[in-house]
Amino acid sequence: MTSPLDELKRSLEHEHLYKPPSDSTPASHDDATLLRFLRARKFDPIKAHKQFAATEAWRSKNNVLQLYATFDQDEFESAKRFYPRWTGRRDKHGIPVFVFRLASLTAPLQKELNAIPEERRYQRIVALWEFMSRFTLPFCSALPRPSLSLDVSTTSPSPSPLPSPSPSSSPPPLPPPITATTSIIDLGGISLGTMWSLRRHLQQASELATAHYPETLHTIAVVNAPAFFPTVWNWIKVWFDEGTRNKVHVLGADPGPALLQLMDADSLPQVYGGALPFTFEDEPVVDIPARELLGSNKIPRGPVVFLEGKVTRPEGYTEPQYIQNGT
Repeated sequence: MTSPLDELKRSLEHEHLYKPPSDSTPASHDDATLLRFLRARKFDPIKAHKQFAATEAWRSKNNVLQLYATFDQDEFESAKRFYPRWTGRRDKHGIPVFVFRLASLTAPLQKELNAIPEERRYQRIVALWEFMSRFTLPFCSALPRPSLSLDVSTTSPSPSPLPSPSPSSSPPPLPPPITATTSIIDLGGISLGTMWSLRRHLQQASELATAHYPETLHTIAVVNAPAFFPTVWNWIKVWFDEGTRNKVHVLGADPGPALLQLMDADSLPQVYGGALPFTFEDEPVVDIPARELLGSNKIPRGPVVFLEGKVTRPEGYTEPQYIQNGT
């Protein structure tokens, strides 16, 4: 019996949207990417084909590869202030942990954001999603996986429990690639008016992910949710498909115990009940295995990808030229 993945590959190859591997070249798209589209469409190859084809057309129309490769380094780093940021750590599945603290988008930052033309804001989101899908996820896939054979309590605070890691007595020798993120969304200290003013900003990023980067969200933990969150959720839930909505978990006043089911204390920021000295404004705090793989204590600035076990620049990237005074 033909698998949904094989059916999808065959139909995409027929329309020249997929090239299988040869003796000298890899496949045009890896299985992990194709499986994301299948999961998003409940393993219906026809529906997955339709979404994949639409994404390939979108990538071509927006010249995504060139956009990312030539994105200004300083602007790229500046754009990270407005969107979820990788902490540099991973959960117990090896999935990268992101944090988004909306109160950090202060009035001056919102003014700066609103001054950017909408098309360029959209391009910034695309560049950051490319960074996530082409660097962070494959990079984390190459790191050692934390042990999942842990005795994890099933008790979680209301109103919504987080999924617990599944114990495995015989882990596969080659673990599956990491294809999604765990995100902590911090709504502490934010007003209803601020949420309303940020709705378009948040909607752009959410809809782009759903349409063209499907199944890249593993778990979303909402912390410090204000009393008006049910009102906000009614606004924003239409931005997500049903599968994504089911991954959103609203935690109680003390999120630490629930979050520690997902990640070790040294991977959870202190402000949420862990031991990691990280705030939303910080650069990723990478651990020892990540530093060894990077060959550095820091992730390179600007567009970067992880290919064939190495951190490198995307094809077409040009190092910025700086003019010194007096030269």
